[in-house]
Amino acid sequence: MFIKSCSGYELEKEKPNTSEDFFNRSVVTFQEDGIEKTFQVLYLRYFDEVMGEFTPYKQDPLFQIGDRAVYFKDIVAIVCLIKNPGFRHRKRVYFNAKQEFASFFNDVDFEKVKTIFEGLEQNNGYELRSPLEFIQ
Repeated sequence: MFIKSCSGYELEKEKPNTSEDFFNRSVVTFQEDGIEKTFQVLYLRYFDEVMGEFTPYKQDPLFQIGDRAVYFKDIVAIVCLIKNPGFRHRKRVYFNAKQEFASFFNDVDFEKVKTIFEGLEQNNGYELRSPLEFIQ
């Protein structure tokens, strides 16, 4: 799987009676078997506030790669793909339960996750050979 981009953003209200402003979206674009796919994770913005409970990071941005500041919302979708490779066949998932969401961050080698973003910045992509390389 060739990772082409990882990004995240906060949703904004489109209409006054909706709740989009409580959610973030994390997106990974990748190429597999010659087909470009996009995987999205929609999750409660509150999880950004408590990321220190399930990651080694205490605040955003998590780290800097060249000129790019990498935020928690940028890594969520790629971490979910690493922990559950079956998500490659889905377009999106939604998390509103903290325990379920946090379970995706267990045993992840966050230093290795940085290498994905280094590849994206320096080589315009990253070849992910095995998700097991990212598990401690």
